[in-house]
Amino acid sequence: MDGWLTPDFYSIVAAGFLVGIVVGLTGMGGGALMTPALIFLGVGNASAVVTADLTAAAVSRSAGAVTHARQGSPNMTLAKWLIIGSVPAALVGPWIVHRLAGGSPASVQRVLMECIGFALLFAALTYALRLYVNLRRTRVVRRRADPDPRIRPLVTLGVGALGGLLVGITSVGAGSVIMIALLMLYPGLSPVRLVGTDLVQAVPLVLAAAASNIAINGLDWHILIPLVLGSTPGTVLGARLAPRVPQSFIRRGIVVVLTMSGVALLDKSGWAPLGAGKDSTHPVMVGLVGLAMIVLVPLVWGLIRRTEGLPMFGSPTVAELEGEGATRPPTSTAADDQSQVR
Repeated sequence: MDGWLTPDFYSIVAAGFLVGIVVGLTGMGGGALMTPALIFLGVGNASAVVTADLTAAAVSRSAGAVTHARQGSPNMTLAKWLIIGSVPAALVGPWIVHRLAGGSPASVQRVLMECIGFALLFAALTYALRLYVNLRRTRVVRRRADPDPRIRPLVTLGVGALGGLLVGITSVGAGSVIMIALLMLYPGLSPVRLVGTDLVQAVPLVLAAAASNIAINGLDWHILIPLVLGSTPGTVLGARLAPRVPQSFIRRGIVVVLTMSGVALLDKSGWAPLGAGKDSTHPVMVGLVGLAMIVLVPLVWGLIRRTEGLPMFGSPTVAELEGEGATRPPTSTAADDQSQVR
């Protein structure tokens, strides 16, 4: 047992606990936050981190999917077409990376970090787009909920394939990419059915991605065990704290963190336009990116709200856009909105 209780063990437990809290608070998938956190901690190479994160996610998502399935919230036909597209793509994703990198371990790690960096930037973009789509939905005439919409098999299969490829390679994107696509393709689905469908399709997706990565890279139990030990209580605590914590600031902060992490990983990988390389980063540049995002995100979001006829700040808040309020137009007046500024 003494061989397990290393500084890395405690670092992974702490990282898992903190990320678990964020996952519990927001419902966001942990891969977009956990994978870069473990890479920057230096507890293992990128391949080992992705494999352990996917394996831990397979356990946690299975529990969530069972809960939603018992409540009858998933659209199983929609989930079926997503799974048909995502599972094969998740299986071949890791092999594509190794083929592109030529099999050299150093090249594989470099290419993988570049892929994760771009995936994080893509996740930040799709998350922001998701909020915008929900905002637009609050400004349209009330629509009748459509729990069983007409499924578009080819398009849905393509969405699953894109999400599966992204997850199989990077462990990032199961929630962000597929969720925004479902929002746009099937706007009549209620938020709870969207989440339930996404969770159900994510279980075989993450299992396939984890199995493929284990087949290629093996599984580092020294990362997986403390990761599960830390993330499980963190997620439970986050879920209990969620009603008491302002969601708007957390969700905007996630966009900032994802962007900074993506830029830092591209820098660390030696990607030419940034190119610190040799496991180094330009901390000043990454910090300036974060500072710019902190200033610009609220400003840009406020201007977008103005174009939709809403005050720059107020209701519907970011948290309300992610809940039931996303499917119905606001009923408050402009004066009410101003009184609810957060």
